[in-house]
Amino acid sequence: MKKIQASEFKAKCLAILDEVAKYGESVTILNRGKPVAQLIPPAPCLQRFPQHALMGTVSILDDLMSPTLPAHEWEAESAPYP
Repeated sequence: MKKIQASEFKAKCLAILDEVAKYGESVTILNRGKPVAQLIPPAPCLQRFPQHALMGTVSILDDLMSPTLPAHEWEAESAPYP
């Protein structure tokens, strides 16, 4: 793990960000020798779409294609045709 003073981080921020992204090594930012922040690379995104993370979490409990009420209880079925 690399350590860097806050003043140096401020001066070289974009270059340090590029290094973290490229090499995956975290950087601890120090203020007067004490750690105040840690810059870490992001976790890799394994899914192309966020919805893929939900795959397999849904359970179908009943038949999705059949109507919820039988046909003889439908209002449209009980009314005569004009």
